[in-house]
Amino acid sequence: MMATPRSSTGGENGEGSKTGFIPLVTVVDFHHHRGPEVERWFGVEEGEDPAAKYDWTLLPFMALSDGAHASTEDFSYFTLLRPATDDSPATSLFGISCTRQLDASQLLVRPSDVTRSTVQKAVVVIADSPQFFGMLRERLSVVTSAWFAQREFSDTEILRRFQESLAEEKARGQMNEEVDRDQYLGMSLRELVREFRWQTLVLLKCCLLQPKMLFFGSRCERLCMMQFSLISLIPGLLRNLQDCAGPDLNNYEKKLSRPTSLRTSDRNSLLSYMGLPLQIFGKGSLFGPYTPLQQLDILADFGTKSYIVGSTNSLLLQQKDRYSDILINLDENTINITSTSLRTALALSHSDRRWIDFITQEVNDTWDDANPGRPKTMGYRGSEEFIRLQFEEYLLSLISSVKYHNYLIQNAHNPKALLPHIEGDPSTDFSNEWVDYWMKTENYRMWNSHTDGHLFDIVEPKHPCAGGLTIDDVQRRIQQQVQDLHLDERFAVGKEVLGRNLAAGRDKASTIFNKLYADMEALREAQRKRAEETQHLTEKNGSAAYPVDLGKAQQTVSSVGARAGAYIGSWTSWAGEKRKQGWGRSSSSSGGGGWGFGGARKSRSGNTDSSTEKSYTPLSSPALSSPGFPSMEKIQMSDVQHRASEGHERRPLTQDSFDESLLDAAGSVDESVTSSPVSLRKNTELQRERSKSIGATLDEDQHSSAAAGGTSEAKEEKAEPKKEEPKTAESTT
Repeated sequence: MMATPRSSTGGENGEGSKTGFIPLVTVVDFHHHRGPEVERWFGVEEGEDPAAKYDWTLLPFMALSDGAHASTEDFSYFTLLRPATDDSPATSLFGISCTRQLDASQLLVRPSDVTRSTVQKAVVVIADSPQFFGMLRERLSVVTSAWFAQREFSDTEILRRFQESLAEEKARGQMNEEVDRDQYLGMSLRELVREFRWQTLVLLKCCLLQPKMLFFGSRCERLCMMQFSLISLIPGLLRNLQDCAGPDLNNYEKKLSRPTSLRTSDRNSLLSYMGLPLQIFGKGSLFGPYTPLQQLDILADFGTKSYIVGSTNSLLLQQKDRYSDILINLDENTINITSTSLRTALALSHSDRRWIDFITQEVNDTWDDANPGRPKTMGYRGSEEFIRLQFEEYLLSLISSVKYHNYLIQNAHNPKALLPHIEGDPSTDFSNEWVDYWMKTENYRMWNSHTDGHLFDIVEPKHPCAGGLTIDDVQRRIQQQVQDLHLDERFAVGKEVLGRNLAAGRDKASTIFNKLYADMEALREAQRKRAEETQHLTEKNGSAAYPVDLGKAQQTVSSVGARAGAYIGSWTSWAGEKRKQGWGRSSSSSGGGGWGFGGARKSRSGNTDSSTEKSYTPLSSPALSSPGFPSMEKIQMSDVQHRASEGHERRPLTQDSFDESLLDAAGSVDESVTSSPVSLRKNTELQRERSKSIGATLDEDQHSSAAAGGTSEAKEEKAEPKKEEPKTAESTT
């Protein structure tokens, strides 16, 4: 038998519209031609289609999320709007789907319309509250897995019995208990705090400002669970989501009234008196844990002022500026705030940062990788309940401080109205920018108009971690920033690479040093053998202990002898040239000339005899090209210059034949005298003294030669043929 959904009236805050709704079960199939479509329903009368009745045209797309085919099993959470009926107003319904796929070849009976290699289906449960979805998820996973294990999808008996069990639990009232079961939604607050750290508080305060929040992630279940985790931090909100499915719903505010009584021993009574939950999903707001692309037109509608939605399609990332004020990327664990005013308002104060850092430190200190949902100490600190109560205390302090802030403004000129134990305005510890922004939202207006003005008399208006920045805050932030760098992970890779490089370098260095040592040992052995052979030859030949290389010695002697012979030969050639051309031969007194320059001879008649005219070239000293005698060259040049300066004044003006006999006498000097610079200098001095004595004799003879000119001329003509060419010494090369 299939149950028919029914509803009953009664209850407070809109709860009556949900007490009589019977959970429904449906199957969504992915057809290769028509796409996702509803295949059958369980819990309704035969032939009835709730999707057509309530205009749930997007139900198949919500049940089969984008990318569900990439995993063996995936879950999707979504909201549905049930229109108003004759006996109940419009309200929100919640769906959870379990998607699986099976190889088509494994089917026992393969239908004709199955043309693809895999069959993909989703089993969906639709209920009136997400409060028990934590337990319902586990049951749905087991049922779906068992149905797929049959490999026969036409057998739906297991699905029918599953829906009947849900209806019986609803009839017995097990799913209508007014208890706070928020923590059982299947989401881990410890994972949320560990992944987002201080940004967890930023996300909570952002929800209270009611912007357009867009969550993105490739895994649909994690995407939806993160949003449920976030809104569950607001006490009592999960039990009051009847207006979240559409921006036109506003049933919660219509039935809301100001509390008139308070039982301090009752937690729910205290929360209700303080104005909790803060209803962030009211008029103009929308909540869609998974929102397909086909629902974007609702997001862009003018009546949609704020929402919290999730998507697995990356196309929304390209249009994030259009569809979001803040984007939370769960794949990268990043938060991107596109609105400038929102970014300024969400800046945490020093007290806020100190408070959330304390919670983050508790979670990190008790973290257990094997069981992330439970502290490794098995204690209370750092547990799910610890985190939930810490956020509850924070929100109570926040709304109490804001009430006191309004009280200070109303009694600004009455100092007696101030609380003596409260210093200044405690709302500044929650950030003045955030408080100003929150006062413009719809949930603040709803809360402020339905609560007492002296809530600060019930809860102390003070931040849980009030106070300015301290050195402990700085140290804690530095420690957190160092942890965010993940230096251990980075250095681990660097150490491994460095270790491999050091090992390779050590091996190479060891090989090089070993080879160098072997080469040195081989060289020493060769030198030792050579020394032994030399010593053996020395002892055998009776030579000196240090043998002389005769070849090199002979070569050195030959080169020194060649250089010395070349030097002596050059001087001999130079002296022979001087004898040929005449030492000091010059022209008449009218013609100049110096040492070694000869002028044209004049005849007695004073005319120049062209036939007897001789051209002389300057006589230079022999080229001293030998590199082994640089000092000899200096001595030779100085002697020649000195002799030239003296011989120019005292050489005989005539009697060339006498000059020739003088040169012959000079040339007959023993060659051994001129073989060294010392003997050369002595020879030069001896010639100078002889020239002086001969010059004196020539002066005396000038008078007699003037008287007997003819006789001297005859003697000169006779003396001319007798001239003999001086023998030129053969130069040695």
